[in-house]
Amino acid sequence: MNCGVFFDAPARKRELASSDAQVAGADFWQNPESAQRVLTQRKRLEQTIANDEHLAQRLADVDAYFELAREGESVEADLEAEMARLREELDRLETASLLGGENDRLNAIVSVHPGAGGTDSQDWAEMLLRMYKRWAERRGFKFTLMEYQAGEEAGLKSATFGVTGDYAYGLLTSEIGIHRLVRISPFDSNARRHTSFASVFVSPEIDESITVDIKPEDIRVETYRSTGAGGQHVNTTDSAVRIIHIPTNTIAQCQNERSQHRNREMAMKMLRSKLYELELEKKRAETAKLEASKADIDFGSQIRSYVLHPYRLVKDERTELKVGDTERVLDGDIDPFIKAYLMWRRGSVISGQ
Repeated sequence: MNCGVFFDAPARKRELASSDAQVAGADFWQNPESAQRVLTQRKRLEQTIANDEHLAQRLADVDAYFELAREGESVEADLEAEMARLREELDRLETASLLGGENDRLNAIVSVHPGAGGTDSQDWAEMLLRMYKRWAERRGFKFTLMEYQAGEEAGLKSATFGVTGDYAYGLLTSEIGIHRLVRISPFDSNARRHTSFASVFVSPEIDESITVDIKPEDIRVETYRSTGAGGQHVNTTDSAVRIIHIPTNTIAQCQNERSQHRNREMAMKMLRSKLYELELEKKRAETAKLEASKADIDFGSQIRSYVLHPYRLVKDERTELKVGDTERVLDGDIDPFIKAYLMWRRGSVISGQ
């Protein structure tokens, strides 16, 4: 069977040969920024070609199973298992083909905040944090908790984390907005049904080659004692850092590192990424969507609803995708929603909406 399902493999190999020639050039390292861009592109081409070759081998394996079946061998179970793995891999490659933005391949910085609903919403925000952690683990991405403020009774007041992996930002843009939970509250002694809300915001983790002008007079730096897990040292020094960008009221904070200097460095990196994302949004036709994602974290503004009572269903309000296995979704299986959103977004762009 022929591969090259999602791209022209010979063309990619020609591009890789061209980049190899550039790397071998005598003046390649004279411009470090240009050299880094070429090396990054080269790595992506290598990964794309490797994916194609791997897929070709999987297709050959399926052909071999069909040949054995035609010869009377009992390989039905093995064939079904191989087909299931192939479908999963094809689905991931198809999702990647929907990502073409200039920042889609970057790592992501994600913030989660509870909204209307009190302790239930703080607990819901904690559940979302776990969901994204499990999603990252399923994909083999690195999950780094950068900032965490625990709620008074349960859950969290705010959390920021990084996801490191190819296309992390492009994939997680589907999660920007308000997430709504309906369930019997574990914090209500009368076991009544409660509706909770939490917001998710995602920005790309930008590298040093991208300039974001932040004037010293435009920021306020605060230090405080870290809270949460981390041992005795966490609570004995003012090592946590919060940086506030005054003109935009954008806040970045980090308490993950033991060193205040390192926390400040990480918080500044987060702030740069957030401000860069805000600037990008101003230039996009989808500015209104960003504003909607910053609306009151309350009724009528959600992008997705997770209902655990009186029935069990997760529904994306934009794409109309519905999934009944709520436990699997909350355990990190959100890829169907991500793919549906990316297809919906592409359709919206094509139709000019």
